Amino acid sequence: MRVVIAEDHALLREGPVLLLGSAGHEVVAVVGSGPEILPALLDHLPDIAVPDVRMPPLFRDEGLRAALDARRYLPGLPVLMLSQYVEESYAAELLSGGARGVGYLLKDRVGRVDEFLDALERVAGGGTALDPEVVTELMTRREDSPLDALTPREREVLQLMAEGHDDTTIARTLVITERSVSKHIGNVFLKLGLPPSDSGHRRVPAVLACLQHA
Repeated sequence: MRVVIAEDHALLREGPVLLLGSAGHEVVAVVGSGPEILPALLDHLPDIAVPDVRMPPLFRDEGLRAALDARRYLPGLPVLMLSQYVEESYAAELLSGGARGVGYLLKDRVGRVDEFLDALERVAGGGTALDPEVVTELMTRREDSPLDALTPREREVLQLMAEGHDDTTIARTLVITERSVSKHIGNVFLKLGLPPSDSGHRRVPAVLACLQHA
């Protein structure tokens, strides 16, 4: 796939460039500041954008803003945001525009090659990849929430769902059958008051919305 990377730190951008190249992907552009991102995306029309959240000139949320602008000009453009820290508000803002083809990972996930490439391919394919630490923060920040009604196994299933994994991956990760996964998901949706018809990409925003207001 064709990728545009936005990262201001030279050493931090070389890693993904080499990694993606060795995995058979083509990095068509690398930019180092927020204002450069949108023009690069419009010029190259990549299969996916991988920007840092905080970029020059102010190191606030320039990368995120550029990604949101890009999705307005290029509807459906897959975006995998990277960040040094757990910034759940940024993740929520990115996902608020629709959870299809978006991801938010901590930068140290790039060093875990299989996880990073899996997230990249999942997002490029229209799925979601939300960093486990962000999901954990959402699940543990409140007391007396509907999440308290979930069993430990249901919480594990919920976390993997929120990260964007499908039933097959959840079953493999938890070493249970897909039928068991389906049963747990049904219980989770029932206890959290989510529509049982939500499936596939639709269930990710439903789950995240619930976590944000739990």
